[in-house]
Amino acid sequence: MGQPADPYLWLEDVTGERALAWVREQNARAEKQFAADPRYEKLRADLLAIFDSHAQIPYVTRMGAHYYNFWRDARNPRGIWRRTLVEDYPKVEVPWETLLDLDALAKQENESWVWKSPVCLRPASGNQPYLRCMLRLSRGGADATVDREFDLRAKAFVLGGFSLAEAKSDVDWADADHLWVSTDFGPGSMTTSGYARIAKRWQRGTPLAAALTVYAGEPTDVGVSIYKEHEGPVRDWVDRSIGVREQEYFALLQGKPVKLDLPRDVSVRVFHQWLLLRTRSAWKPADRAFAPGSLLAIDTDRFLRGARDMAVVYEPTERRALQAFHLTRSAVLISELDNVRARVLEAAFDGKVWRTRRVPAPDNAQLGVVGNSWEFDDYLLSVQGFATPTTLYSARVGMQRWEDFRPVKALPSFFDATGLVTEQYEATSLDGTRVPYFVARRQDSKANGENPTLMQGYGGFAIAELPNYSGALGRGWLEAGGILVRANIRGGGEFGPQWHRTAQREGRQKTFDDFAAVAEDLIRRGFTQSAHLGILGGSQGGLLVTGTMVQRPELFGAVVAQIPLADMLRYHKLLAGASWMGEYGNPDVESDRAFIAKYSPYQNTRADAKYPPLLLLTSTRDDRVHPGHARKLAARMLEQGHEVIYFENIEGGHAAGADNAQAARMWAQTLSFLARQLGLPAAK
Repeated sequence: MGQPADPYLWLEDVTGERALAWVREQNARAEKQFAADPRYEKLRADLLAIFDSHAQIPYVTRMGAHYYNFWRDARNPRGIWRRTLVEDYPKVEVPWETLLDLDALAKQENESWVWKSPVCLRPASGNQPYLRCMLRLSRGGADATVDREFDLRAKAFVLGGFSLAEAKSDVDWADADHLWVSTDFGPGSMTTSGYARIAKRWQRGTPLAAALTVYAGEPTDVGVSIYKEHEGPVRDWVDRSIGVREQEYFALLQGKPVKLDLPRDVSVRVFHQWLLLRTRSAWKPADRAFAPGSLLAIDTDRFLRGARDMAVVYEPTERRALQAFHLTRSAVLISELDNVRARVLEAAFDGKVWRTRRVPAPDNAQLGVVGNSWEFDDYLLSVQGFATPTTLYSARVGMQRWEDFRPVKALPSFFDATGLVTEQYEATSLDGTRVPYFVARRQDSKANGENPTLMQGYGGFAIAELPNYSGALGRGWLEAGGILVRANIRGGGEFGPQWHRTAQREGRQKTFDDFAAVAEDLIRRGFTQSAHLGILGGSQGGLLVTGTMVQRPELFGAVVAQIPLADMLRYHKLLAGASWMGEYGNPDVESDRAFIAKYSPYQNTRADAKYPPLLLLTSTRDDRVHPGHARKLAARMLEQGHEVIYFENIEGGHAAGADNAQAARMWAQTLSFLARQLGLPAAK
């Protein structure tokens, strides 16, 4: 028996006249409702002032003697790319040198350019300056970019230099006159996920069509790229991405790709002569078995000759997990979570063994490594929390005392955090699993079930949800007395690969069970009750909140889904969706379709159910999560008679905002809607 026809398939036509007419109608309806809310315009203005504030921290990337930064404010809504000397960065008035004014370029070329991270040519020696970059510009915030060569001395695009038309491309510098390129080379060159499957070596002064093919993946792969490592015996590598956390690596030896003998879920980085191998499953390459989530090291030459005697750089435990690692000149900086509390560790080879020590840093804060480069041993350490404004500290490998870490940049208090406390609790999920979550609240809040409470979650792709300082959530929610909750549900990376893996594919229901369990625990503890409990999520988090709403509508008083997945029976046919089949399963396979169909929000909404009010926000220019997901869910639920507000930003990409004004609008829509539905008093 076939599936019933989808009555809203026409809404998948992203720029179709009928679909955009529907979008404009919904946008006008939404704008009218927001305009009638007296708190909306004040909140939008307040948030825009925060986003545009010159007190924001200019986050930096280090290249040689300079820190580079991309900056947006009221005068530069599209942004400027600039740099300063490392020693000048701590100054109150930083002497920035502007390299590119994106607003001027957008005006000159009549394009809605949005900045993406550039790829720069590393000089042959550390004493030489960086001279060339491939700048990556996106129309309206899409993942696809137009790539152009830029001269850092002339502060101008290179006439006749390397240039790529709009595509989901990957580029890196092989040397000053050659690029490694994965892009749209024409029919048959892209994967079903919309990424490049062919990687080539492109010589300066020759047409792209003459570039030499180095490696070609399969159409069903996610994508293929080549990149340069500047240390170690092998400099050039091919990464064949097959699925979620699944890839194959090839060393380019005499121009030929040689496949590394590794499980597909082991990821690879190069650190001097070492291969750093991060496991996601139990692995026994020789005499010793290694746990999922381990970080291992082996000499590259010895590995290529067949050696498998790995050294352990990091080993997880039941409640400790590796989140990320960062390279400096002499050490590997490891970010770990210990029962979802952040730690930073330093790992270094002393000539005989790898040794690890904890970096002295505050407890009960989110820690991050930024501004690091494997050319240098100094870096910046980020410290923040729900009520603790982000501060960057200058740090260096080997520092022994926290008192020696010097603050160099700090956010002001964008909201009144007086009396705010952050606590950690645990809920028990349906299958007995302990699920932690963080609560930020006023210390004097009463456990009377009447507190407006906003719960966030994600639950996918091994991404952990941690406390962070948000001027938007602080000003629009916490300052007014609301409670903020962040749930550490399965599917994330809070406790390592198994925490993620158990909620993949047929285990996806566990993310919804965990999220509902946290909601029930909040109610049981007296923090709130259903009428005052709202949920918010974006992308996979949008699937989480709409899916939980459909299954447990009685638990919530309001739902906001930003750029959500919703039609899980067609997600693999929409834009980049095919690349996520390792996460969700393949709806074209009957056994997979059976478990996906049980939770897919679009297919499971019912006219006879009583759902909480729903706000759906998405972007026309998002070329990762198709706007058809949110469009179709809104159309179906409106037809069924449910209370739904729908707004679609015409640009903005997967971030849903191409500039600060658009971001302020989205967050004002989100927070004013939640405040109105959940009974949050207006902030003073």
